[in-house]
Amino acid sequence: MTEILSYTACRQLSQMFFAIVFFHSSEYFLAAIIHGRSNITLRSLLLSKHYVLAMIFSVLEYSIEIVLVPEMKEHWVISDLGLALVVIGEIIRKMGILTAWKAFTHLIKIYHDNDHKLITHGIYGYIRHPGYCGFLVWSVGTQIMLCNPISTIAFAAVVWRFFAKRIPYEEFFLRQFFGREYERYAQRVGSGVPFVK
Repeated sequence: MTEILSYTACRQLSQMFFAIVFFHSSEYFLAAIIHGRSNITLRSLLLSKHYVLAMIFSVLEYSIEIVLVPEMKEHWVISDLGLALVVIGEIIRKMGILTAWKAFTHLIKIYHDNDHKLITHGIYGYIRHPGYCGFLVWSVGTQIMLCNPISTIAFAAVVWRFFAKRIPYEEFFLRQFFGREYERYAQRVGSGVPFVK
């Protein structure tokens, strides 16, 4: 049981804790700056019941594995790769938010308003959905950082499936709002989520 208090566990779990706190607090903070504090809710923290359960499962997997097979968590190259993916995912997502500014919301817009412009410059010139791409990289990175094989596969599959459904739904409205301009943009720039056109 002392493995849970080891240097490895303390380092990996504290990195995970910091990654989660930074991700969610910065999402809320940016939403408050961009849209005004009175126009946001706790949903801007992006915490759902399924998300919390997934994170609890990942910590449970980590705890079991570090007790039963502690050497599994000592693969520092893999863990550091995960940490790098967490940072890269954060950067991609935050660049998307900062570039889109008022056009970025946590909820899909189903009505077109005057503030909603099609953003095709900056990171959007390379990735059509940097927010989704960044979250996918970030979430899988958290599990690679913990050397959690089951959660790595589960997070990749679940998050990919979620975005594979969400992107076509969101793009239906973007095509309604921006017509052929969006069609040309979508043909030129990939979604940023593998295998999702």
